[in-house]
Amino acid sequence: MKRNDYISWDEYFMGVAELSSKRSKDPNTQVGACIVNEHKRIVGIGYNGLPHGCSDDTFPWSNNQDDITNTKYPYVVHAEANAILNATQNLLNASIYVTLFPCNECSKLIIQSGIKEIVYVSDKYKETDMHKAALKMLEAAGIKLRKIPYGKLTYEK
Repeated sequence: MKRNDYISWDEYFMGVAELSSKRSKDPNTQVGACIVNEHKRIVGIGYNGLPHGCSDDTFPWSNNQDDITNTKYPYVVHAEANAILNATQNLLNASIYVTLFPCNECSKLIIQSGIKEIVYVSDKYKETDMHKAALKMLEAAGIKLRKIPYGKLTYEK
C-alpha cells in the first residue's frame, strides 16, 4: 500500500522555488522561481541576484539611499527573469512558481514567454502602483493567478 502523506505538486514546486531563493545574496528580500511545463517537469529555476560577471561583493545591496545607483535596484536580476533565461525549453503554457508575486517588469517577461499560470505565496507589495500595473497586464493577457499557503518562506525579513 502506498503512503498517503506525500507532498502535493504545488508544495513540491514551491519548495524548489523556496530552496532557490536561499541562493540570493540580498539581505532583505530573497525570491525564488521554478518554471514547470505541462507535463510537471521543471524547465527553469532562478533567484534574485546580480548578472554574471558582477561581483556580489562590489555592487550595493542597500534598498534605502538617496542615489539609486547606490542601491540594489538598478543591478539585480529578478528570480522570474533568471528562471526564464535559464529555461531549457519553450515555455508556452508553462506555470511559474514564485515566492513573491512578480513585479510589473517580470510580468511582461512572463507574458511574452508564453507562461500561462503564476503560483505565488506572498503579495506583500499589493498596495503599490507597480503591483496594480502588473495585475492589469496579467489579467489582460489571460494569465491564471493562484495564491497558495506555503510554510515559512525566507523572501522577506
